[in-house]
Amino acid sequence: QVQLVESGGGLVQPGGSLRLSCAASGVTFGIYAMSWYRQAPGKERELVATITSVGGSTNYVDSVKGRFTISRDNVKKTVYLQMNSLKPEDTAVYLCNANYRRTDYWGQGTQVTVSS
Repeated sequence: QVQLVESGGGLVQPGGSLRLSCAASGVTFGIYAMSWYRQAPGKERELVATITSVGGSTNYVDSVKGRFTISRDNVKKTVYLQMNSLKPEDTAVYLCNANYRRTDYWGQGTQVTVSS
């Protein structure tokens, strides 16, 4: 049974930081490309960051470049999203995704709210 469990969300003031974690189980973690998506109320789901399975190359949506960092620990089967200099527009539910060829798995999401 595949499970992706996100944690680390919460309420933070503008300019603050959060570190999201996504722990995987039931999968051969190392072969999956891992991504973070986010979905704000009334908006479409947006791909935020991806890290490849081999080599660990990363990609980011333009709006988070220089502020967010995605990383993975294949031993712990966990992917992280370090979020710095948070802005109110970063407020959303953040979801973890694991992709291998045509197979996708999703976590339930963790709420991030940036507000003063």
